[in-house]
Amino acid sequence: MDEMRVLAPTAILGYGFPEASFAAGLARRPHVIAADAGSSDPGPYYLGAGTSFTDRTAVRRDLERMITAGQELGIPVVIGSAGGAGAAPHLDWLRGIVDDIAAEQGLRLRAAVIPADIDRDTVLEALRDGRISAVPHGPQLTADDVQASTHLVAQMGTEPLVAALRAGADVVLAGRAYDPAVFAAMPLLHGFDEGLALHMSKILECAAIAAVPGSGSDCMLGTLRRDHFVLEPLNPDRRCTPTSVSAHTLYEKSDPYRLPGPGGYLDLSDCVFTPEDDRSVRVTGSRHLAQPFAVKLEGARLRGYRTVSVAGARDPFFIREIDTIVQGVRDRVADNFPDIPADSYHLLVRVYGADGCMGTLEPSPRPTGHEVGIVIEAVADTQDLADTLCGFARSTMLHFGYPGRISTAGNLAFPYSPSDFHAGEVYEWSVYHLMATDDPLAPFPISYIDYPGDPS
Repeated sequence: MDEMRVLAPTAILGYGFPEASFAAGLARRPHVIAADAGSSDPGPYYLGAGTSFTDRTAVRRDLERMITAGQELGIPVVIGSAGGAGAAPHLDWLRGIVDDIAAEQGLRLRAAVIPADIDRDTVLEALRDGRISAVPHGPQLTADDVQASTHLVAQMGTEPLVAALRAGADVVLAGRAYDPAVFAAMPLLHGFDEGLALHMSKILECAAIAAVPGSGSDCMLGTLRRDHFVLEPLNPDRRCTPTSVSAHTLYEKSDPYRLPGPGGYLDLSDCVFTPEDDRSVRVTGSRHLAQPFAVKLEGARLRGYRTVSVAGARDPFFIREIDTIVQGVRDRVADNFPDIPADSYHLLVRVYGADGCMGTLEPSPRPTGHEVGIVIEAVADTQDLADTLCGFARSTMLHFGYPGRISTAGNLAFPYSPSDFHAGEVYEWSVYHLMATDDPLAPFPISYIDYPGDPS
């Protein structure tokens, strides 16, 4: 085989894709349909809580079309980071969707299920053996961090996915996975160059975001050959350019030449991006250099409970004094609740129009517009305490006095009633580290399900 075609319908399973684009991709007779289903971008909540950040109806819509198309063409469908965060409840959730699809469509297929959960004892043993290292600028891991985690997962590389495909799986459902792995597995099974396969997959993971105009809800086709690959959007309204493809190569990366992953890194120092035609781009020169194998661990722990109040302000004198007002509110909360230790709760006031996005990193923190948006957030050990702190901070800011104040009816405009919202459980990253392992398959046991039938 001298050519491998990989169809990426969408950037995240559940984000959707146009039927016309998907049909155009199927007409190119791809060898595999693949999609990444998750990310750590939405933060630690979804891993900690064991819930999906994508909607079940939307995920089912995407997956049903992909599996049906795969059956019609006789090609596999590969999904990674099931349910968003890729832990056991997320994988079970996605498997339940496949169960429903297979039953309702009367499908006969074999599915591989690959969990990514790592038990605490395994991580603690690796910690004692010195096989755990921090990511750049991250803290060192402690045993308490591990024990506090509600869920712990490891990012699998390509090896478990390749093994599942080699065993004849029609559908592969994987827990937390290295984003490019689901796209690279089929090419690697057939002996294609690892550097080219992983680089193409790095771009395919976000589907048509690498096109102009970019979209995470549209399809992209990658064609891998022995000495290069070609990327092409499947919507005629989009096109790939050397700039758009090379720019997306750098997506979420701090080094333009070395892109790390499980078992090594991509060396792009000799990479060349050239137009293949007016809508597609050819890429050459990508290399993969092996290193001792390590998986990234992710874990989340409960931090507390959150209550939020959203408001706006338009008085120019209020806006001018906003820093003083916010600090005054903080001081008043501390003064009113002297029995609550300051380190037992978190009170945050974001001022949009000033530094709401970047916080202390904002180079121009003084508000310059005619209005600001304000988000008051309290995080505490219980929801009741978060309610109390947020409510007191909100009412204090509503009636806080400041120079130039004219109206005493209230400083804030509330878009909602009630003004305060329970945001529920708050999770924080407890584990975000690398764990060295000699066997890239061992942490990720594979089971198979035959539809119709029972697990084998």
